[in-house]
Amino acid sequence: MSLFVMADLHLSNSTNKPMDIFGSRWTDYMEKIKKNWCAIVNDDDTVIVPGDISWAIDYDEAYLDFKFIDELPGKKLIGKGNHDYWWGTMSKNRAFLKQNGFKTIDFLFNNAYKVEDYIVCGTRGWYVDEKLQTPATDAEYEKIVAREACRLKISLDEAVKLRENDEQILVFFHFPPVFNSFVCDEIIDILLEYDIKNCYFGHIHGSYAIPRTINYKGIDFSLISSDYSNFIPMIIMPKDF
Repeated sequence: MSLFVMADLHLSNSTNKPMDIFGSRWTDYMEKIKKNWCAIVNDDDTVIVPGDISWAIDYDEAYLDFKFIDELPGKKLIGKGNHDYWWGTMSKNRAFLKQNGFKTIDFLFNNAYKVEDYIVCGTRGWYVDEKLQTPATDAEYEKIVAREACRLKISLDEAVKLRENDEQILVFFHFPPVFNSFVCDEIIDILLEYDIKNCYFGHIHGSYAIPRTINYKGIDFSLISSDYSNFIPMIIMPKDF
């Protein structure tokens, strides 16, 4: 049983959202996702999908995209991205899964899961380009960051409760806590407080020449957006492998 991760599926089985406007790598991307996923993920594996799951705006539109995901091998733990407009409360999200018989999907939100030799947790996070960080938006930015920091702490506290044999806690974000000159200090401070060593993020597209992993203050941050990995789920390996 293995643990995989791939963010930013951007499925659009019920909507007209062609992703190839973002580059040729996105041509036939849903077929690539299915082919690559089925080639390496088994039914007893788990795949973390940290956000931007579907372009749907409600559960009705999301149905075909969730059917697509549910029929792929493995268990899937889904986080929230900035384009997941279909996302409701956790009770409504899980009711949607139950009503439609989707049995391989659950949600990573204010909680944590023990998966193999790891404990996984996380939150959406928040990221704003420097050019968008103006005095007019600072107040809203601070409010969102404070909320995401609170959700991260809730998730990490749940992770700590699940620890039995000093399992490694892995944290999954949609937005990068660190990218180029951007640093979300509120998020970083919490990761340092809990002695987190490995984080994974999506959201970044089209930057294929950058390193997959950077280290900031002793924490490895790895980019796992689907186009960066050429739509191949990335296996998470022990550091001493």
